[in-house]
Amino acid sequence: MKFEKSCGAVVFSNNKVLIIEHNYGHISFPKGHVEKDESEIDTAIREVKEETGIDIEIINNKRYSLRYSPKNNVSKEVIYFIGKKIGGELKPQFEEIASCYFVDKDKAIDLITFDNDRNMYLEILKDIEKGE
Repeated sequence: MKFEKSCGAVVFSNNKVLIIEHNYGHISFPKGHVEKDESEIDTAIREVKEETGIDIEIINNKRYSLRYSPKNNVSKEVIYFIGKKIGGELKPQFEEIASCYFVDKDKAIDLITFDNDRNMYLEILKDIEKGE
């Protein structure tokens, strides 16, 4: 079995959250593969910038891990962090991303395509409410 690892961030700005619509049609959060000798946090920051044009900072080091099988004989782990927009302008990476935009953080739940992403997002919202 092949193993893949990606990292990304759930990015907040002014009570809104950044979501992306992939060229394949599903809606989620920015993420991408870890490059050689790159930390998980560095990957998350780089991937958000590459896919959306947004500069972020990670607001804590808590990791949110998802595992799934995107295709036969492939196991994938995706690590997400909570990020905060600190700059940049929205500009989707059209090779992979159809669009990216900020939506009200409470409305995002209805847009997210996959259950595992939705459940992780709900966990993040609970942690934010608790001040974690």
